[in-house]
Amino acid sequence: MAGPQTDPKNEARRERLTRFLKAEAEAIGFDLCRVTRPDAIPEAPARLGTFLEAGYHGTMQWMEDTQERRGDPRILWPEVRSVVMFGMNYGPDHDPRSLQALPDKAAISVYARNRDYHDVIKGKLKEVATRFAARAGEDVKVFVDTAPVMEKPLAAAAGLGWQGKHTNLVSRELGSWLFLGSLFTTADLVFDDAERDHCGSCRACLDACPTAAFPAAYQIDARRCISYLTIEHKGIIDPELRPLFGNRVYGCDDCLAACPWNKFAREVREMKLQAREDLLAPDIAFFLALDDGSFRTYFSGSPVKRIGRNRFVRNVLIAAGNSGHPDLVEPVKALIDDGSPEVRGMAVWALSRLLTNNGFAALHHERAAAETDESVKDEWKWGIAACAS
Repeated sequence: MAGPQTDPKNEARRERLTRFLKAEAEAIGFDLCRVTRPDAIPEAPARLGTFLEAGYHGTMQWMEDTQERRGDPRILWPEVRSVVMFGMNYGPDHDPRSLQALPDKAAISVYARNRDYHDVIKGKLKEVATRFAARAGEDVKVFVDTAPVMEKPLAAAAGLGWQGKHTNLVSRELGSWLFLGSLFTTADLVFDDAERDHCGSCRACLDACPTAAFPAAYQIDARRCISYLTIEHKGIIDPELRPLFGNRVYGCDDCLAACPWNKFAREVREMKLQAREDLLAPDIAFFLALDDGSFRTYFSGSPVKRIGRNRFVRNVLIAAGNSGHPDLVEPVKALIDDGSPEVRGMAVWALSRLLTNNGFAALHHERAAAETDESVKDEWKWGIAACAS
């Protein structure tokens, strides 16, 4: 019995629309644009469930709350017929890990050294979507990280790359430095082939992690990840992990930077994604002096602004404590009276590492009794215990 006949007119329309969409994506600055079907990631819900059951998501409760919608694009939008995945290179022109050799400098993740990529990518996606919708006469929705969309599995299914052992997407054309965005549409488009895994026996990304956040290849425990801890995590950071942060104050690029496929990354075309000169190697002392107003002004338009001054200065104080620089003692001391308990607590911890045992004991005798917050009292107590050991 003969199979169903393909409508030549419909096929021609699919091909025209797909070519138009990819041409628009390239013209506006996307490095990659490929298409997959909405049901292309049937294994994703089970993998997400395993991740959540293990508690690897830490305090990111929103991942549990959106679990069902996240596992299947058709639950998010039942009318979707095609999922278009976009990729944009943001790779640096140097290895960001080199900044670890300058402990008085603050290391900010490469992606956060200029404008918030959510705004940059979403603006471009909306332009492409508007032109495509007008041409196709179809409905569209665009997403950049903020919606419950499993962008990395979908990007792999579309052929942009594959999820490496560090769980991020790796492209043979762009390496591990890749921003993703998606366009859902009711239009029928031509689907691209999925990319296969090219990691082989390499484990450079796993070995590069300062905090051993990978329980196994292709698995990540956010509770040990510096990116999660410095950005998503609120409050106290595990004292055992703090010394492993080095001077990383916002995010961590080590697993991405270690990927051998980065040698194929091209020059960043989007000016707003190129690093601000003042964020390449900023002074820790400068960041310690930021109050709420100056923090907001300095990081206006930056993703760093979203975590707020107190969480950011908490991170900077950990870097100060790890620096070993006596010149940072006075800037840190100035924060013992800060209005934020998380800032005061990390100031105490930093001083317990920067001062001599006698110096910290004297400061404890002078200042600790005035503290009212229990978490900060604990930092004083732990600091004294460390001096005595």
